[in-house]
Amino acid sequence: MKQEQNRASRWLTALWQYCVFFLLIAVVVTGCMLVFLETLQRNIGIVFTQEMIETAAKLTFGNVVLISLLFTVMDGVRRWFLVTKPVQRIADAASKITKGDFSVRIQPIFSLDRQDGFNAIIGSFNRMAEELSGIETLRTDFISNVSHELKTPLSVIQNYGTLLQQPDLPEDRRMEYARAVTDASRRLANLITNILKLNKLENQQIYPEGKTYDLGEQLCECLLAFEDIWEEKGIELDTDIEENVCITSDAELLSLVWNNLFSNALKFTPSGGRVSVSLKAEPAYTVIQVSDTGCGISPEVGAHIFEKFYQGDTSHAAQGNGLGLALVKRVIDIVEGDISVSSEVGRGSTFTVKIRRAEHGTG
Repeated sequence: MKQEQNRASRWLTALWQYCVFFLLIAVVVTGCMLVFLETLQRNIGIVFTQEMIETAAKLTFGNVVLISLLFTVMDGVRRWFLVTKPVQRIADAASKITKGDFSVRIQPIFSLDRQDGFNAIIGSFNRMAEELSGIETLRTDFISNVSHELKTPLSVIQNYGTLLQQPDLPEDRRMEYARAVTDASRRLANLITNILKLNKLENQQIYPEGKTYDLGEQLCECLLAFEDIWEEKGIELDTDIEENVCITSDAELLSLVWNNLFSNALKFTPSGGRVSVSLKAEPAYTVIQVSDTGCGISPEVGAHIFEKFYQGDTSHAAQGNGLGLALVKRVIDIVEGDISVSSEVGRGSTFTVKIRRAEHGTG
C-alpha cells in the first residue's frame, strides 16, 4: 500500500514538473515568436496568411510539448542523481544510526562543485557517527566494568553475612567476618561515590570555582590525612615543599587529585619504602611531583593508567576500583593543567602535575 502511494506521488510530481516546464516554455516561445513575426512584417513586409499562422502554431505547439518533455526528463535525471539519491543515502544511514548501528559511514558523492552542500553534510554525518561509535563503546565498557566491580563487594558481603549467621561462631571469627563485611561495604560506597563524581565531571556538571590559595598548605593537610598509613607501614616520607606558593584554581577539586595520588603512592609502596612529595614554583606553572619506591608500571600499563577501571597491578585490586586516576585526569583537564607519569618496573613511579600559577603567586 505504501509503495503504491509513493509511486502515485512520484507520478504526480513528474506531471506537475511537466506542466510547469510546458507553461514556462510556452510563454517564452510564444512571446519570442510574436516578436519575431512582428519584426518580419514591419521590416520586410511579409504578410502571413491564416493558413500559415495555423501551421506555424501547430508546429510550435508540438515543439513546446517535446521540449517540455525533454526538460522534464533531464530535470528528473538531474534531481535523481544530485538530490534524491544523496538524500536517500543520508536518510538510510540516519535510520541505521537510530537503530544503534554506529558503524555506518556515507561515501561522498561525485560533484563538480567543490563546495557541494551534500558532501559537507555527509562529512559532518560521518564525524558524528564516529563520535557516537566511540561514546557507545565507552558506555558499554563502563557499564560492563561497573557491573563487574559492583558484583565483587556484594558477593563478599553476601558470603560473610551468611557465615555470620552460623550459631556458636567463635568471637575471633565473628570479628573477622564483620571486618570483611565492613571493608567490602566501604569499598562499595567508595566505588559509587567515585562513579558519581566522575559522571558529574565528564558531563560538566561540576565547574571549577577559582580562588587564590596556598598550595603548599593544602598538600600538607592532605598528607596528614594518611599519617596512620605511612606510620603503620614504616614508610619514609620525604617532602620538599616551597613556601608561599599560590595558585588560582578550585581547591576542592584539586584535593581529589592529591588524595588519590598520595593514596596510590602509599598503597603501592611496600613496608619500609619511601614516598616523596615536592612542590616547585616555575615562572608560569607550579610543579607537583609525587614519587614512590613501589612496584612501578610498565610502558604498556602506563599508556592506559588514566582510563576508567584500569588496574595495572591486580594484586592491589581489592584496595581500589580503578577510578582514582580517571578522576585525577579529568580534574586536571578541567582546571587546564597537565599530568604525566614516569615509571620503571621494580623501582617506583613519579607523577608530575603542572598547574598554572596565580599572578604574583609567590610571596
